[in-house]
Amino acid sequence: MLDIADELNRWLEEGRDFAVATVVAVSGSAPRGPGAALAVDADGTAIGSVSGGCVEGAVYDLCAQALKDGQAVRERFGYSDEDAFAVGLTCGGILDILVTPVPADGLDRKTVQVALSSAARGEAVALARVIGGPAEFLGRALAVRQDGSHDGQLGGHPDLDRAVANETRSLLDAGRTGTFDMARDGSRCEPDLTVFVESSVPPPRMLVFGAIDFAAALVRVGKFLGYHVTVCDARPVFATRTRFPEADDIVVDWPHRYLHRTRTDDRTVVCVLTHDAKFDVPLLEAALRLPAAYIGAMGSRRTHADRDRRLRDTGLTEAELTRLHSPIGLDLGARTPEETALSIAAEIVTTRHGGTGLPLSASHTPIHHDRTDLQVNGNISPALTAGAATAGALSA
Repeated sequence: MLDIADELNRWLEEGRDFAVATVVAVSGSAPRGPGAALAVDADGTAIGSVSGGCVEGAVYDLCAQALKDGQAVRERFGYSDEDAFAVGLTCGGILDILVTPVPADGLDRKTVQVALSSAARGEAVALARVIGGPAEFLGRALAVRQDGSHDGQLGGHPDLDRAVANETRSLLDAGRTGTFDMARDGSRCEPDLTVFVESSVPPPRMLVFGAIDFAAALVRVGKFLGYHVTVCDARPVFATRTRFPEADDIVVDWPHRYLHRTRTDDRTVVCVLTHDAKFDVPLLEAALRLPAAYIGAMGSRRTHADRDRRLRDTGLTEAELTRLHSPIGLDLGARTPEETALSIAAEIVTTRHGGTGLPLSASHTPIHHDRTDLQVNGNISPALTAGAATAGALSA
């Protein structure tokens, strides 16, 4: 439910009763992953989605029923069900959905509010809920912060709460959503509870170097994809709020110097649009030695060849150089800044999720890739190679 934290936090502040349906497990092809949520309030207003439209009607009814009887319930929807076509889940997948009421006087309302308000503020938080085990435990919740402190009670022994909080913190530290088993006494032997954890971490960063018109378009696309976007350029006349009104941060500094002093992690995306050796080489030398999910550099193939030679002269290894996507972007035949930004974004998404970049009609891979085959937090898949084809606008 943390994916709709802003709206649900507002409902809590307004004192609304509501129920939330959350996808807790997925098997096969499904449009939404674990953590996707649909909420319905007492007036029948709905927000969010659990299936992109497939089973929304049936899940809506489950939420309405949970509001009436005050009971949490776990339901499964699958193609093999006799009523698969009736509810609309015809994509071949199976969804397990937990529906929990959150009434104004409910035991877990404060716990849910802690998690939702933290997520809405962009703070790291995880919500752990029991999705399997004795009926009296179903839906009970803990809100766990990054320092390990927690709110809520699962209804058993304090040792259980501490053990679940510790396991939840491990998932939160990795930025992961997932499940684990636990015994009611807090041990890992003979488990009889299954706990589902949703992690909410601050948005990943997109660092855009080079305050050019292509950068302005990329900023807009980056914000649309949910990144915290920073534009950096050494030229104050170009790095202005007027030119980049949608950027979260605008930095006037030499790119490599800023990269050395700012925070990066394995979700960070670095886009180098300067295509000027005096900026590119020291910047990419630093970037390729830092954790990042994606590093791309703009320029023609001739520019790339010259830049590659210069980077080799700095002592970068072959493994480090293969991380570089240059020329940047997928081959979409892009011409305008907006089309080029789309080609860059497409390569970032492909890299993040292990896609092929091919038309779905021409490939035979699953439409929805299994993220368990990838590294945590959108790291580059080991199966992928750098140096994808240039966007059409950049090949001149």
